[in-house]
Amino acid sequence: MAETLNPFEIVQKQLKIACDKLGVEESVYEVLKEPEKVLTVSIPIRMDDGSIKTFIGYRSQHSTVLGPAKGGVRFHPDVTMDEVKALSAWMTFKCAVVGIPYGGGKGGVRCNPKELSKSELERLSRGYFRAISPIIGPEKDIPAPDVYTNAQVMAWFMDEFSQLKGYNTPGVVTGKPIVLGGSLGRNEATARGATFTIREAAKKIGLDLTKATVAIQGFGNAGSVAARLLYELGCKIVAVNDSQGGVYNPDGLDPEAVNEYKKKNKTVKGFPGSKEISGAKLLELDVDILVPAALENVITSNNAANIKAKIVGEAANGPTTPEADEILYKKGVLVIPDILCNAGGVTVSYFEWVQNLMNFYWTEEEVNNRLEQVMVKAFNEVFYIHKQYNVNMREAAYMLAIKRITEALKLRGWI
Repeated sequence: MAETLNPFEIVQKQLKIACDKLGVEESVYEVLKEPEKVLTVSIPIRMDDGSIKTFIGYRSQHSTVLGPAKGGVRFHPDVTMDEVKALSAWMTFKCAVVGIPYGGGKGGVRCNPKELSKSELERLSRGYFRAISPIIGPEKDIPAPDVYTNAQVMAWFMDEFSQLKGYNTPGVVTGKPIVLGGSLGRNEATARGATFTIREAAKKIGLDLTKATVAIQGFGNAGSVAARLLYELGCKIVAVNDSQGGVYNPDGLDPEAVNEYKKKNKTVKGFPGSKEISGAKLLELDVDILVPAALENVITSNNAANIKAKIVGEAANGPTTPEADEILYKKGVLVIPDILCNAGGVTVSYFEWVQNLMNFYWTEEEVNNRLEQVMVKAFNEVFYIHKQYNVNMREAAYMLAIKRITEALKLRGWI
């Protein structure tokens, strides 16, 4: 059987499975299988050498039945419309799983930010935001950082939109620098939310975290912070990697030391006192907890049978293919699906937007406590459906999301 690797087809497949298991009307699938709106823009930018180069950008708004669209913008050479559509659909379900009043959005620009100077990146960021400005705004669609975009890019987005409006509009994006209306706790939110769900999952299967071993695939923002937080809970981090290479130490790595090393050397590769390990081998290590925290489709039907972890916490979006899901479920691996596991990021983005609209800001402790409440409640609701319907955790998460979305669609008279 051919593996489903087109991310948009994967989403449609997951959606169909959940609709069928829930027994909802065919019209729910019909409404949700395509995004409400997808905008393609071309962005001509003057490069530093004086030449003009045109970049292609997208913004997809999948569903706004529960609230304005919400979702990141990625700058990456492999951005495609299908990927952006898929990620916007995942955002719809992610927001519905944790019960925050947003629909799903996603954006992307096809470019290699590593080849752009800072001023070229700024012109591209502003050009993209200006181009999509007719369909965004605090009440319509609120972008955020994603792959290769950060707080500085959000600052340019927010400034460009504010210039167009003629007044400060901090609520148009989240993930901003603190001084421009960012939220405390946002930087660590994805990893912290993932850690809360891993902690709850460990309770459910009787795993003592102080004796647990962890491998983390991807040592960017989510992966490095998750490593530190799990280490603080008593876990032994035995392997981490990034796009350049991986490091393994069966006696455990100190995530802070690895992070310092990566800051200096731009990679974890070659960290003193560790052995080199390939990305493929890292995924198949005999550990209790595996955290895929990088890109899509890393756990497939080719390697799923070799995964030895008891818990897979998907800090990344779409790391597991539907075919791999089945294999892991049959093996008894508890997979915490992306739309639950990494929803901490969008939850604190929601908190940031709320603070912007109120013009009243919370302490980091308040943010983290509220995040914990949201994540623990969502985990328990998904776990309950997983047991009640005897389905895997991903199907359970989709079923919870689709239940909420279906109710809203009916009440609004959309179906």
